[in-house]
Amino acid sequence: MIKKLLFLTLLIAPFFLFAQNNPQKVEVAKRADAITEKVINWRRDFHEHPELGNLEIRTAGIVAEHLKSLGIEVKTGVAKTGVVGILRGGKPGPVVALRADMDALPVTERVPLAFASKVKTMYNGQEVGVMHACGHDSHVAMLMGVAEILAGMKKDLAGTVKFIFQPAEEGVPVGEEGGAELMVKEGVLENPKVDVIFGLHINSQTPVGDLTYRPGGTMAAVNDMKITIMGKQAHGAYPWSSIDPVVVAAQIITNLQTIVSRNLNITENPGVVTIGAIHGGVRSNIIPEKVEMLGTVRTFSKADEAMFIDRIKTIVTKTAEANGAKAEVAIPYSSHYPVTFNDVALTEKMLPSLQGTAGAANVKLKPPVTGAEDFSFYQEKVSGLFFFLGAMPKGGDPLKAPSHHTPDFFIDESSFNLGVKALCNLTLDYMAMKK
Repeated sequence: MIKKLLFLTLLIAPFFLFAQNNPQKVEVAKRADAITEKVINWRRDFHEHPELGNLEIRTAGIVAEHLKSLGIEVKTGVAKTGVVGILRGGKPGPVVALRADMDALPVTERVPLAFASKVKTMYNGQEVGVMHACGHDSHVAMLMGVAEILAGMKKDLAGTVKFIFQPAEEGVPVGEEGGAELMVKEGVLENPKVDVIFGLHINSQTPVGDLTYRPGGTMAAVNDMKITIMGKQAHGAYPWSSIDPVVVAAQIITNLQTIVSRNLNITENPGVVTIGAIHGGVRSNIIPEKVEMLGTVRTFSKADEAMFIDRIKTIVTKTAEANGAKAEVAIPYSSHYPVTFNDVALTEKMLPSLQGTAGAANVKLKPPVTGAEDFSFYQEKVSGLFFFLGAMPKGGDPLKAPSHHTPDFFIDESSFNLGVKALCNLTLDYMAMKK
């Protein structure tokens, strides 16, 4: 192992020095510093005007106009509201794709910002706020900045850059298509054919200045599920006359947790089974006929995914049967994302680029993330690297910093400069390696 590490160090050392001293990197740094305020202003505008998945019409319009102003070929309406820009460099070389997601979440903002969202909409039959509670507004703004920098260096680019501004990463309503899966289906990785794809995700619980990554399985595969339990309705005072689906639901929830504790080899991969919603009954003294539950499943390998699905179906149906009830499981119910898998060889090759951008001490290996990302659909087709950009204010406590998908989600905008530089440098370094 020591010999292998020494060999890898000797192998990448010249490239690391190249990454630090390359005049293109100096130019990137200069240009990134010059447009930092512009990137921040774009992000604030998107934050104040968030749009849910497949509805990113205003956001897409701003992106498309910006790309056109840079002389980039633009295609709109990809996967409903997506925008794709193609920048053909002055020299031949590979096609590098860079991706940013555009959608917001049905969350009501509580952060006291001058540009806080006040947008409301109807979602699943109820009025909700809309908020960029996961940082996609910053992803869009940073990639717009990257496009401006690389377009300004067009004649020196040894290849083509494809900018993918993607809708609906957070998922779509039942019955709709969208997100990365639909973009791939509509040919976003073709014409010209993409050789490699890079993407980042901002993180509110990682300090500003840090980049984190993981080779192999980085973010979990996700399957959502709907469980329907059919019993027999009765007066709440006479439970012996019923087949109580509420009691069955309680047993099922408990039994499902044994998949992680007793069926999963936790020394190899983590896994999660969560029931997030239970609906049944209308009043205290009526045992209902039916209970419905919604849940999510997270795994890090195809084998674990198959095992989880098989065990869930068995546990749900047999637990119901043991109580005299009937149960059905729909999994996936409305969404499925594969494992976000960073190509191991690509990650090793590009690590010096990240280290040369942020400083080696600030680029850190990350544990597996049980959150999911539809960036995984691109990685099923081409080699890809997905990494994380720290945006927690300096001195913050990761355990206390508001997490993603919450009303108090907050990111330090000073992080954007590093994100812009990292995406630019990954692009340039990959092109340099392919000369």
